[in-house]
Amino acid sequence: MRLIFLGTGGYHPNERRQTASLLLPEQGIALDAGTGMFRLASKLACSELDVLLTHAHLDHIVGLTFLLVPMLKGELTRVRVYGTEETLRAVRDHLFAPALFPVMPDFEWCPLTKSPMSFANGVSVCWTGLDHPGGSIAYRIEAGGKSVAYVTDTTAPGRYGDFIHGVDLLVHECYFPDDMADWAAKTGHSNSTPVAQIARSAAVKRLVLVHADPQHPEDDPIGLDGIRKIFPNSQLAEDLGEIEI
Repeated sequence: MRLIFLGTGGYHPNERRQTASLLLPEQGIALDAGTGMFRLASKLACSELDVLLTHAHLDHIVGLTFLLVPMLKGELTRVRVYGTEETLRAVRDHLFAPALFPVMPDFEWCPLTKSPMSFANGVSVCWTGLDHPGGSIAYRIEAGGKSVAYVTDTTAPGRYGDFIHGVDLLVHECYFPDDMADWAAKTGHSNSTPVAQIARSAAVKRLVLVHADPQHPEDDPIGLDGIRKIFPNSQLAEDLGEIEI
C-alpha cells in the first residue's frame, strides 16, 4: 500500500500544511476530507473514491466540496462517503445546506453499520469509537498483508490500544507538545509523550504524526527528540509526503 499525505495539519491551513486528508491512491480510499483534498484528483490512480470520515468537524470535511468539479469533469465517476449516521447527517444538513453550497454532489452516503467492512481488491476496513468532543472514530485498513491505522482527533492514551496493535503504520494526531498537555485534555487532542507511549505499548512498527497545530509551521512543533526516545521509528508528516507501507 502507498499512502500520500494530502494534508497534515489541524484546525486551519497554513502556508506549509493543509488540513487533514490522507490518500491510498491505488485502493481509491481517502481518510478524511480536509483542505488537502484539492490535491486528490491529480494523485488518485482510479476513477472511484471511498471517503472515510472520522467526524464532522470542519477541518476534516470541507474538502468534500472540492470534489464537485472532478465529478462534473468525469475524473471521478463514483464517490462513496462513509461515516457514522450523525456525521453524515451533519455533513448533508450543514456543509451542503443550499445557503452554503448550492450544488449537492452526486455522492453515495454510506453509514457505518459493521466492522470490518470489505472493499474491492481484498481491502478490509475496521473502525472503532474515540473520545473527542462531538465524537470521532479511528480506522484500521488491511490489504496485501499490510496494515495502517489512522487515529484522530482524540486524547492519547485512549481505549484503542488493542485496535491498533501490531499495525505496520500508525498515523496518529499530535496537536500539542508536552508543555501544553493541559490544552490537549481541554480540547480532546493529544500531546507528544502519550502518543509515543501508546505506539510502543501497541507494538506498532512505525509512527507518523499528523494534525499539527497550524500556529506552529516550523520543522518540529511537537518535540520529536523526546518522542523518539520512547518510540524511535517516529516522524512528523509533511504535505505531499508518500510512504510505502
